[in-house]
Amino acid sequence: MEDIIILKFGGSSVSNNENLKIVANKIIDFKNNNPNIVVILSAQGKTTDKLINEAYELTEEVNKRELDALVSCGEQMSAAKLSILLNSLGFPSVSLTGWQAGIYTNNTNQDALIENINTKRICSELESGNIVIITGFQGINENLDITTFGRGGSDTTAVAVAAALKAKNCYIFSDVDGIYSSDPNKVHGTKKLTKLSYDEMLELSNEGAKVLHNRCIEIGKKYNIPIITKSTFNDNYGTVISNQKIEKNEIKSIIKKDVSRISIIGNGIIRNTDAMIKAINFIKQNKLEMLEFNISESKISITFKNFVSDKILEKLHNEICI
Repeated sequence: MEDIIILKFGGSSVSNNENLKIVANKIIDFKNNNPNIVVILSAQGKTTDKLINEAYELTEEVNKRELDALVSCGEQMSAAKLSILLNSLGFPSVSLTGWQAGIYTNNTNQDALIENINTKRICSELESGNIVIITGFQGINENLDITTFGRGGSDTTAVAVAAALKAKNCYIFSDVDGIYSSDPNKVHGTKKLTKLSYDEMLELSNEGAKVLHNRCIEIGKKYNIPIITKSTFNDNYGTVISNQKIEKNEIKSIIKKDVSRISIIGNGIIRNTDAMIKAINFIKQNKLEMLEFNISESKISITFKNFVSDKILEKLHNEICI
C-alpha cells in the first residue's frame, strides 16, 4: 500500500476525554488528505505508573509475565476509547492490540525486542477503509504471552510499524512542539530545531533528552523512516529527524545529564574547533573543575568534578548556541 501515514500520540495527548477529542480531530484532518492512516497510542496519562504501583502494593516480587499482562491494559483502554469516538464521528476505525496487529517479539518481559511484524491484518483493515488504531508498547512472544517494550516503547512501536508498512512519514505527537537547542524549562532563549539527523537525535536521547525512545531512532535510521515530532495541542511546525547529513559543523543542542555532565551535540562536531575552544574557554572563565572531556563525531561530553547548575547550562548554551 502507498502513502501510509503513521500518527503516534503520547500519554499526555490522550490523558482525558477532552484531549481525546483533540486527537480525534487531528486524525480526521490527516484522514481527509490521506486515505491510509495508522495510529499508535500510549496509555492515558499516568495509567502505567498507577498499574505498576498497584502491583507492587500486592507484593515486592511481582511476576514479570503478569506485570506485562497488567500494564498492557492501559494502551488497550486508550485505543478502544479513541476508536469509539472516531466511529461516533462518522470515521470508521478499529482498535488492535499489539498481537492483533501482528507484532512479534522475543521472550523478554518489560524490555522486549520486536522480531517481526506481520502486517496482514493492518493492511486488510486499511483496505476496508478503516483508520487503524494500534496499542503501543506491546507485542506477543512465541508462547503467545503479552510482552512490553519498556518506557517510551510506544515510540518504538510507531517507527517499527512505519518500517514494516513502508510508511511515507511517522509523526510523533506529544505536549511539546519539537526538539529544542536545550531544555526550555531550564534554559531561557532556546531555539526550536527544524531538522536533526538520526545520529544527532540518538545522541540527545542517550544523554537523557526525554523526547524520543532511543530504540525508535535506531529503527528510523535503519529503515530511513522520517520521524516528525509535533505538538498535539497546536499546529506549529515541528522537528524532522531524517538521514539528512549537514556538512556545516553546526551546534544543535546542549543538554545536561545527571548532575555533573553536559553534552554539546551537532553533526560533525569533531571538526568544529570553534565549539571546542569556546567550551574550554567557558570552563576556564567560570573556574569549573573538569574530570573528562570526550569528543566523538556528533558529541562533546564534559564531566565536571562537582554539581553543575542549570544556570551554568544556560550560560554555556547562550555562549555556544546563540
